[in-house]
Amino acid sequence: MLDTVDLSLSLSDTAFKHIRRFLQQRLYQLEKLAFDTKVPTIIVFEGWETAGKGSTIQEITSQLDPRGFKTHSITPPRTLETKMPWLWRFWLKTPRYGEMVVFDNSWYRRVLVERIQNEKPMSLNGRSIYDDINDFERLLADDGTVFIKLWLHISPEEQLRRFIRLTKDSAQAWQVTAEEWEQHRRYDDYLAAAEEMMAKTNTSHAPWSAISATNQNYRFYAVYRAIINRLEAVLDVTPTPWLSLVDLEEAAAVSQKKTDKKKKKKSKKA
Repeated sequence: MLDTVDLSLSLSDTAFKHIRRFLQQRLYQLEKLAFDTKVPTIIVFEGWETAGKGSTIQEITSQLDPRGFKTHSITPPRTLETKMPWLWRFWLKTPRYGEMVVFDNSWYRRVLVERIQNEKPMSLNGRSIYDDINDFERLLADDGTVFIKLWLHISPEEQLRRFIRLTKDSAQAWQVTAEEWEQHRRYDDYLAAAEEMMAKTNTSHAPWSAISATNQNYRFYAVYRAIINRLEAVLDVTPTPWLSLVDLEEAAAVSQKKTDKKKKKKSKKA
């Protein structure tokens, strides 16, 4: 799945600025419709360290009604959580009817970092971890929960460039921990684990979308689009007629020229 992601995809500042307001308004409309119709939504963000999960979550939620969504940043389980069934802490964070919950990392941490760096087994009591995950998502989906699972993808070269840039900035160097460097060192192991994870948990009720995350504007646009498409389909509303990237760039350029002309006219009058 990840080998088909085009990591060169990009969107200009002009093009993203041109469509951003529409994306924000459309997602807000869908959030409200899901709330009004009591449809719970789970949006899962997984992907490489420095791929932009946090900034993307901040972007897509910036214009949502804060009463209608929650975000959870998942860290290693704490003392009490380690004594419970491993999915217990995630059950506590599932959405109420009509609520949207966004996970910055999720239960998939168990089959990625905990599997590779902590060497945790892929089965418990003779049962596959993937079976636990699929049953967890199936139970929630049967109760009406909409799943949107996103993997933000970058190359090892791009990840290294971002690590180096962050470590050179004293205000941001703290973000690159030993765990992040270990992920980079074992990029191929993580890639294989991610491919297996998506192959075993990509279902009709909880599908994965792999997002090219090299270019920030494109990443934002593609994530908005994936979420909007999924919610439109589930909520049975007219789908958005998306432009191709080329057409979007052209439309944005035309719009910018018109804006520039208006500004020139105003400056002359002044």
